[in-house]
Amino acid sequence: MASTPAFPFRFGTTSYIVPDEIIPNVEFLKERVDDIELVLFESDEFSNLPSEDDIRRLANTADEHGLSYSVHLPLDAYLGHSDRSERLRSVEKCRKIIELTRPLPVSAFVTHAEAGPGVDVNLFTEDGVARFSDMFRQSINQLLKTSEASADEFAVETLNYPYAYIWPVVDELGLSVTLDVGHLEFYGFPLEEHLKDYLNRTRVLHVHGVREGKDHNSLVWYPSGSMDALLAALQAAPDSDRVFTMEIFSLDDFESSSALMHERRRGL
Repeated sequence: MASTPAFPFRFGTTSYIVPDEIIPNVEFLKERVDDIELVLFESDEFSNLPSEDDIRRLANTADEHGLSYSVHLPLDAYLGHSDRSERLRSVEKCRKIIELTRPLPVSAFVTHAEAGPGVDVNLFTEDGVARFSDMFRQSINQLLKTSEASADEFAVETLNYPYAYIWPVVDELGLSVTLDVGHLEFYGFPLEEHLKDYLNRTRVLHVHGVREGKDHNSLVWYPSGSMDALLAALQAAPDSDRVFTMEIFSLDDFESSSALMHERRRGL
């Protein structure tokens, strides 16, 4: 997978830019980006999982246009849950998505380490953090045993708690990082420190702006100084397989973000 010469990374966005299903979004984006983040979910009420025919179409489109897909594992998979049965259900949800998308050129499986719906890891004691990270370790080890994914395909995302809580597991198991710099901005974590500590293991970046107390807005709302620092770091450590995902969810945000990035590339 080689990136466009325009950027020292694979330039991407999500599969929810136009108000339609995944295939029409991929058709819209196929000549505009290098990588498309597939946000997949399944519940009793609704599912957006691609059919076998959809997977074939996604694979053919990728082959024709040099695309890759970063697959976001289900948001309701709680791989660090304290209850074993819930962890096993979460592992099975993730395994199902990995199996479904194996025919695709997958750049990464974006993975959340979470303890349960509404559970704030920031409130854990030191012992609680250790138990949480061990539960996550067990879940990932189970996924490595039961799926065909390699350890470095799992890119564990920076969320609302210090990444140092989960880094020992990422490092020990040879996992990758999804460095969500929009989350760093939103939750007040230092960008340059995270770039220094984790960029060399970062397989995916999520970039989005914060506006009126909400994240996942156009990149025009991401601080200019932080963008300078981010692009300088990416230029200094180019990786043609690393994915830069504009994690936004509307056409207006895509157009304004793309315009900003194509303006910025002139300085790269």
